[in-house]
Amino acid sequence: MFRFANIEMLWWLITIPVFVITYIVYTKRKQRQLTEFGDPELMAQLMPDASKSRPIWKFGMLIVALILLIVAAARPQYGQKEKTVKRQGIEVMVALDISNSMLAEDVAPNRLDRAKQMLSKMIDNMVDDKVGLVVFAGDAFTQLPITCDYVSAKMFLETISPSMIEMQGTDIATAISLASNSFTPQEGVSRAVFVITDGEDNEGGAVEAAKEAARKGIHVYMLGVGEPGGAPIPIPGTGQYIIDNEGNTVVSRLNEDMCREIANAGNGNYIYVDNSSSAQKKLDKYVENLGRVEMESSIFSEYDEQFQSFLLMSMLFLLLDVLLLGRKNHILQRFTFFTKKK
Repeated sequence: MFRFANIEMLWWLITIPVFVITYIVYTKRKQRQLTEFGDPELMAQLMPDASKSRPIWKFGMLIVALILLIVAAARPQYGQKEKTVKRQGIEVMVALDISNSMLAEDVAPNRLDRAKQMLSKMIDNMVDDKVGLVVFAGDAFTQLPITCDYVSAKMFLETISPSMIEMQGTDIATAISLASNSFTPQEGVSRAVFVITDGEDNEGGAVEAAKEAARKGIHVYMLGVGEPGGAPIPIPGTGQYIIDNEGNTVVSRLNEDMCREIANAGNGNYIYVDNSSSAQKKLDKYVENLGRVEMESSIFSEYDEQFQSFLLMSMLFLLLDVLLLGRKNHILQRFTFFTKKK
């Protein structure tokens, strides 16, 4: 199994596009200044040793070296030995609504981000439990199979956005059915599905799906995010809101009655999620009260550090960057390492 010991270091990769854009802007500005200074052909004759391609190659090597250095800092590791251990825990599948209505901002920062914050804290409190993640809108799919790897769980959770599913809608029934079928085959384990949604079920059948899960011994909990009064749905990056065919602003309202009905059918409870901490406390309480039993988990007992290889490659590219001069080398002119533009 492959993992990163310091996965948060990978966030530094977002600086790479910034460096590339800055370099492109700087290069174009420099070219404009040379053009204003004199005729490009005459300037080329006056500076025969100047090279157009070498600075680009040097910058490219520097960027590759930086990427490898960031990956090395994240400490990539590979698990060598897998063993089965017995632990006291539960199995939890989360079904998270990622339809566009979850972008409504009647809770801060918005419904989806509020749900992700709660789930992140829930995972932080887990010790020997297993957790999996299903995302849904007009359709549903498994984002993370059930696991005890909490680092991966939080990483997958962080990447979730409404753009992951093109088919809009809120198919809660399919999400519950998929989550209910995603547990391990081990018997006697306490299991629960936590559905986080704004309760606008467009497809129907959610109550029946919850009843079917309850017949399997799976508790279905509903977390309703938002305000019953509703809020408009923003269009990301535009400052505008979604409108209907008649030009009216679409308002998404939390359907608490439906959430309660599904939770009752699934032998679970309903949690209202607002900006307070009460919802988090209730969620943690319900997870804790599920009742932990002994179950088996496969873990990797030994991890080999792999950062040395990435660090070595980074140093190699840095060395090449230093050795490669920004101007033409008279000694190496007989070799055609770089294609001369005609």
